[in-house]
Amino acid sequence: MRFGPVALADSVGAIVAHAVRHDGLVLKKGDLVRADHLPLLEAAGIREIVVASLDAGDVGEDPAALRLAQAVAGAHVRVEDPFTGRSNLFAGCAGVLTFDASAIDAINEVDETITVASLPAFRTVVEGEMIATVKIIPFAVAGATLERALHAAQGLALTVAPFKPLRIGVVSTLLPGLKPSTIAKTLRVLETRLAPAGARIAAEERVNHDASALTAAIKAMAARCDLLIVYGASAITDRRDVIPASLEAADGRIVHFGMPVDPGNLLLVGALACEGREIPVLGAPGCARSPKENGFDWVLHRLLAGLPVTAADIKRLGVGGLLMEIVSRGQPRTGEPSTPDE
Repeated sequence: MRFGPVALADSVGAIVAHAVRHDGLVLKKGDLVRADHLPLLEAAGIREIVVASLDAGDVGEDPAALRLAQAVAGAHVRVEDPFTGRSNLFAGCAGVLTFDASAIDAINEVDETITVASLPAFRTVVEGEMIATVKIIPFAVAGATLERALHAAQGLALTVAPFKPLRIGVVSTLLPGLKPSTIAKTLRVLETRLAPAGARIAAEERVNHDASALTAAIKAMAARCDLLIVYGASAITDRRDVIPASLEAADGRIVHFGMPVDPGNLLLVGALACEGREIPVLGAPGCARSPKENGFDWVLHRLLAGLPVTAADIKRLGVGGLLMEIVSRGQPRTGEPSTPDE
């Protein structure tokens, strides 16, 4: 692509690079110069104009943006018609955005003329939300450059994993001093978290905070739900603590304990086999009783979208995992411990 000032006689068919306004004449950036514009430009005293002229093999900004946007769009993603070299991608449903971030880096490394920007991977999105944008910086890009970007995009699919209307089972353990109002509030907060996904609390039970009672409750709850959440009256501090020990005694398994997200460090992720299927199990950290975003939300959202959560997945959450402090939690990061409001 050639760019720069040219004589009016050489500008016909070229792309206006900078808007021209004079006595009723308006040529906008991106307009094509037509032969009937020349007399008006000359009458305005303009002798040359800054334009962009495509070379053989160049691809215009809009077609190039559209081709790349279509190449990276996966399931449940809608591509918008391009304008001024930009094509936006939108979520076709509510769910969790998934993609390989390194592939976007690879596209952006091809050439400065081609850019792709997106929301973070595993972000919760709603239907119609913009999730990414493809922008061609100049008015056109060399065809060979676009082909390299399309090649880099192979294997990349920005996909929205739809939320599923799962049945949620909840077991709360009890200790002296834990108020019934605290459990009621916890359930209300959970219902609010589940609502965007169309999931619901299908079964709820409260038992003493001991391994025998909790093991029996976990076994009994398994057939009644698609996802089991255990809220402990006391936080999990070790793999041998009451909640993980009860899960294993119920013939379940621990996927991972702890996560590099704060608040949310003491999350337990497990699984329980039941009737030929494996049910995800979450041992909720104390911060999950708060409506504020914490690590529990990040894992819950993935599970509500039917996405597996492995130990490796959790270990990769550290960058960006320092979230806002939840003032009400009993052991804040700094200063003297506060008194929980629950």
